[in-house]
Amino acid sequence: MSFTDQDRPSTSSVGNGNNDDGARGGSGARVPSGASSSDAQKAAALRRMKTIALSLLIAMAVVFTVAFALQHQYPWLEYVRAAAEGGMVGALADWFAVTALFKYPMGLKIPHTAIIPNRKDAIGASLGDFVETNFLSEAVVAEKLAGAELAQKAGAWLAQPASAERVATEGSALIRGAMTVLNDDDVRDVIESMVRKHILTPPWGPPVGRMAEKIFDVGHHHQLVDLLVDRSADWVDSHGDVIGRLVSDRSPSWVPSFVDGLVGERVHAELTKFIRSVQHDPNHQVRRQIDDYLKDLAQDLQHDPAMIARVEAIKTQVLDDPQVRDLAGRTWTTIKTALLSAVDDPDSELRLKFTSAVRDFGTRLVEDPELAAKANAWISDAASYLVRTYRHQIASIITDTVERWDAVETSQKIELQVGKDLQYIRINGTVVGALAGVAIFTIATLVFG
Repeated sequence: MSFTDQDRPSTSSVGNGNNDDGARGGSGARVPSGASSSDAQKAAALRRMKTIALSLLIAMAVVFTVAFALQHQYPWLEYVRAAAEGGMVGALADWFAVTALFKYPMGLKIPHTAIIPNRKDAIGASLGDFVETNFLSEAVVAEKLAGAELAQKAGAWLAQPASAERVATEGSALIRGAMTVLNDDDVRDVIESMVRKHILTPPWGPPVGRMAEKIFDVGHHHQLVDLLVDRSADWVDSHGDVIGRLVSDRSPSWVPSFVDGLVGERVHAELTKFIRSVQHDPNHQVRRQIDDYLKDLAQDLQHDPAMIARVEAIKTQVLDDPQVRDLAGRTWTTIKTALLSAVDDPDSELRLKFTSAVRDFGTRLVEDPELAAKANAWISDAASYLVRTYRHQIASIITDTVERWDAVETSQKIELQVGKDLQYIRINGTVVGALAGVAIFTIATLVFG
């Protein structure tokens, strides 16, 4: 059954008798407002059953009238009269019982009638307590999950290509929805605050110094030094004229030009020789001095207040407020664009890898008993925690929902769902009453004559 605010009338009164079929057993089964075609079919079936039950009652009344009028002329009609009399009693009694569940019989406010409209809230509370006690129990949930093997079943489903693709598709839709809902300015503010908290606020000197110290101790910087020396040697080899021109520009004007040329060549040769010695000697003095300098620099970055302050000043100059804001904006734009492009492209590397990861995880759940056991244990623990912590809140959904329902509308809807079956009670009551009536009369006749 589905009960919504749309289904409820704005005003109603309990037991006003307007829709009461009364002893007529009428065919007036009302369809609540906003009912579906299925509800209309159920209402038609309910009307048919009410008509059948009413027809039996009328038939019993006609038979009783005829038998009562002719029983002196035809004594055997006394048994027919007794059967019809019992059938009418049974039909009326069961009509009253069925009707009293949903409304006041014939609009008469007889005590303990219109049970569902009058006791709606109490019924909802009892139903909520019943569900909480008998269904939302840790023992019941744990026992149900123990043999369910949810992890293996989920793994078998995820291992299928179509299922993994569906998960990827739903994940893509979730990402697109999140990108649509998220406010770009709010995300930029979050990224900016994180950058300031984790990057700008902490001093850079000590962590950079510690990282540099590890690099210099291991000797990873030697490759960079080699690269610089090699590039310097190449430059010196290919720019001898530049060195000669520098010597000529700095020599006195009275020195002959051929002397400048000789000096320039000599300087170039010595410089080349020096560079080559540095280049080929791993233990060259220059290399050792560079190592000492870098190691001292790493220590100063960690412990020298003046050096730490200089690094902080450089950091402030490089990353001022506008630049940080711009960095946050560009970072978010890049991430957002990359994600949307990846999720919209079925052949993107991100989506293909995600789909493959889903399938691999599903396969592992099926083939790895230890992993499946851990997953099942986690599911059981999570379900037990939810039941243990929120069982009352979950059960209160039933109570709170029933309390919001309109009393008359609720009664109509419940009658629409189960009323057809309840009409069999009236039919059975008519038949059983007739059999009981003739049986009682026959026994009384045999005993007392």
